Amino acid sequence: MPLIDFLSPHFAFVSDPTAWAALLTLIVLEVVLGIDNLIFISILTNKLPEAQRVPARRLGISAALVMRLILLATISIIVQLTTPVFTAFGHGFSWRDLILVAGGLFLVWKATKEIHHTVDPAEHEDPSVAKTLQLSLAGAIFQILLLDLVFSIDSIITAVGMTDEIAIMYIAVIVAVSVMMLAATPLANFIEKNPTIVMLALGFLLMIGMTLIADGFGYHVPKGYIYAAMGFSALVEGLNMLARRRKARRGGH
Repeated sequence: MPLIDFLSPHFAFVSDPTAWAALLTLIVLEVVLGIDNLIFISILTNKLPEAQRVPARRLGISAALVMRLILLATISIIVQLTTPVFTAFGHGFSWRDLILVAGGLFLVWKATKEIHHTVDPAEHEDPSVAKTLQLSLAGAIFQILLLDLVFSIDSIITAVGMTDEIAIMYIAVIVAVSVMMLAATPLANFIEKNPTIVMLALGFLLMIGMTLIADGFGYHVPKGYIYAAMGFSALVEGLNMLARRRKARRGGH
């Protein structure tokens, strides 16, 4: 019974309709926030040998879950990350701001590098194939963990702003990451089978990176605008794919 006595205060919200509404809203927000992370993981793991892709995705998303749960356990520290530590350019920078700027710069650099590689692929084969594959897997995991940290902090701060119930935060995070785990392989396969989607996804990462940098400097861009732009771009690309398939079918007859 001691365990039940310990947990019961944290689940008192089950009889509160407002708390359920907050839970559903937060789950949706966490899933949407996870899209950025998922696109990055999909693009990165598709560059690995096929046998290593699924394990790398699972490890990356599992790490995202672990990071989020650890950050929730240290929520008092996370809240303090929004306190300015110094002022520059007329803006008080907090640790969260610095992490967002660093993460944004990394995303811009990574997306630019991948776009350059896609447009003008350089063929540099290392004679030691095993060494190359090992470094590729290690590099992919490191980069996924780095971005997991950035997106996890933003995710948890969003959760803190939505509700005071720690149980709601935990449930929302676990559900959102579970959705990411289920969607990771289908999304990665879709991106791999449609090369034009890769360029679109890299464009999304560039936009997300610039948004993180702007947010770090105090210029908040509403997420709704970003996802509306992403949705419109995806719709246009979907129509282009449909047109190409119809054209290919007509050419086949």
